[in-house]
Amino acid sequence: MKTRIIAAAVLIPVFFCVLFIFPPIILALVLCIICPIAAYELLNAAKISKNKRVLVYSIIAAAFTPFAVFLSTLAVPFTLMMLTTLVLTVFFFLFSFLFVEFFLTYKSTNPKTVEKRLKLLHIPIVLCAGIFIPLCLSALINLKSMPYGHLLVLLPVVSTVFTDSGAYFVGVFMGKNKAFPTISPNKTVEGFIGGIIIGTLAVVIYGAILESSTPLNIIIPAIAVYGFIGAIVTELGDLLFSLIKRKCGIKDYGKLIPGHGGILDRLDSMVLCAPIMYLLVISIPALIF
Repeated sequence: MKTRIIAAAVLIPVFFCVLFIFPPIILALVLCIICPIAAYELLNAAKISKNKRVLVYSIIAAAFTPFAVFLSTLAVPFTLMMLTTLVLTVFFFLFSFLFVEFFLTYKSTNPKTVEKRLKLLHIPIVLCAGIFIPLCLSALINLKSMPYGHLLVLLPVVSTVFTDSGAYFVGVFMGKNKAFPTISPNKTVEGFIGGIIIGTLAVVIYGAILESSTPLNIIIPAIAVYGFIGAIVTELGDLLFSLIKRKCGIKDYGKLIPGHGGILDRLDSMVLCAPIMYLLVISIPALIF
């Protein structure tokens, strides 16, 4: 527990500075480091990292995806078409390399090659590690690059932190009924509902704080929608990555962060919450400039 607290005390201020104080390019560079680590953790959990070429392909794609998203935000005006083009370019090259790898090793009888052979079912996992997860996390860059982005980018952070914390504490003190015993035995129905309620309230309160301390005008019903949907996808993201760990037979994705596990152990909820929150911001105006 002591190690866990020390690690959090060091990383939380750094994470806050990257999101709130530093310009978007710093966030992009940090994600260019974090995403390849997350890609390695997922491939290692799925026992695909033995194939070094596939691992390299995925790591390169994971590093370039946040940079591609950042480049798209520099365009004036910003267009989703440019973002889509850049991401599809990364997808095309990674997909092409994977199929070349698949066919090169498919008929090999060399025992060492057979052991490291890329299976067809591995391809979606590699694409998820190299593109999908980095693209989802890169939604933070999109939020950061918007007007008042240093405030908007904290929306998924508030949602994930308070939803996870709310679910944990409500589950500990009030939880009686198991919610998903085959996926995550410690999660309870009471904790799941409590997380959604507390996560929703936290985002609404954050909106009220912004309205009272900044030039932004907040539409409360809309910000409540942000909070409610954000809390649900936060819990779903946590469940999804818990299911992957259970299927892979591991407790944590890694040991990079003392007391916390790997990158994916800490950012599992953010993977779904960040893109959903970005889509909500651009489609349902709740913060009026």
